[in-house]
Amino acid sequence: MVSMKSNFFRYAGTLLQVSAAAAVLALVCGSLAPAAHAERLKDLAQIQGVRDNQLIGYGLVVGLDGTGDQTMQTPFTTQTLASMLANLGISINSQQIGGTSSGSSLSNMQLKNVAAVMVTATLPPFAGPGASLDVTVSSLGNAKSLRGGTLLMTPLKGMDMQVYAMAQGNVAIGGAGASANGSKVQVNQLASGRISGGAIVERAVPTHVADSGTIQLQLNDSDYDTAQRVVAAVDQTFGSGTATPLDGRTIQLHAPADPTQQVAFMAKLENVQVRPALAAAKVILNARTGSIVMNQTVTLENCAVAHGNLSVVVNTTPSVSQPGAFSNGTTVTTAQSQIQMKQDSGRSVSAARSSPTLSAVSRTCSSASWASSRSSRPSARSVRWRSPSASTASARSCLS
Repeated sequence: MVSMKSNFFRYAGTLLQVSAAAAVLALVCGSLAPAAHAERLKDLAQIQGVRDNQLIGYGLVVGLDGTGDQTMQTPFTTQTLASMLANLGISINSQQIGGTSSGSSLSNMQLKNVAAVMVTATLPPFAGPGASLDVTVSSLGNAKSLRGGTLLMTPLKGMDMQVYAMAQGNVAIGGAGASANGSKVQVNQLASGRISGGAIVERAVPTHVADSGTIQLQLNDSDYDTAQRVVAAVDQTFGSGTATPLDGRTIQLHAPADPTQQVAFMAKLENVQVRPALAAAKVILNARTGSIVMNQTVTLENCAVAHGNLSVVVNTTPSVSQPGAFSNGTTVTTAQSQIQMKQDSGRSVSAARSSPTLSAVSRTCSSASWASSRSSRPSARSVRWRSPSASTASARSCLS
């Protein structure tokens, strides 16, 4: 009896020592916990006026292997070809081709290796004449594929209808396809492609960064708390009064008046470390896949979590209806469908309490799913796990 008591007190003392050590370790870890992650200012905001510009153009892709536009249905393709040939000194009579007496019109031209396309590109800031741009080529008519085609010289214009770049080159297609005897196999899109470095800048867009010694800084997301933190970080780096908030998105900065010093100022400004405010609570639902994405600021109220799988089985059987004798009727084939709905018996409902974080709700959903699977398992040695759709349904039930 004395031996049992001594063992008990020795075990209790050991537990007290372990608990004390764990408490001290928790305090030390809490004191050494890293601060919230700070981001560079270039990742949170952009300079007003330093922006991309969209360019667009219309052109022709030639050299296709019989997969071009059907000119009978897309007459603008032949009109564009005739206009391009006229600019090159080749005249085509719109009423007759080659002066033959057959009188075949221009609209009857069968050009299966030509396709009308739209060409788009993005002109980055500070891009000068001679810089290369990547362009995207997309079919405008009913061309089946642009594979193997070459884009002819196409002017790219901006919003002011001025030409800023010229595009030309071989089109690279990111898909593949084949067809024969009515069968067709296709991977990705064949009616659009890209030309890497296919455009050359001919005119630069004037960019004004610091007018009268001030710079407008625009946050990517409007947030008053983040704007105030940016102002505090900039003033701490460059001195008080450098930054002035105008609203929840725009911040005015006092930059050096000397243009030679503005580059160094901007380089230092972009590397200023700012700890952004917590984002607003957001829930993203994907109706096609049934997935739900929530950020860390989402809170859940009291709700019920229901687990279970619902399956729908549709069986279609064709049946033939024969007409009566001497009725002059016709045989008709009809389809008869049978729809069955089946729900698993291992359905359970669990309660989830209100929690400021999603971890507690996740533990509740996981424990309920485990209990549901154990109640419906076929034997003691095998456990049937729920499909991922059950977890999605659980999260959807929590949100509702």
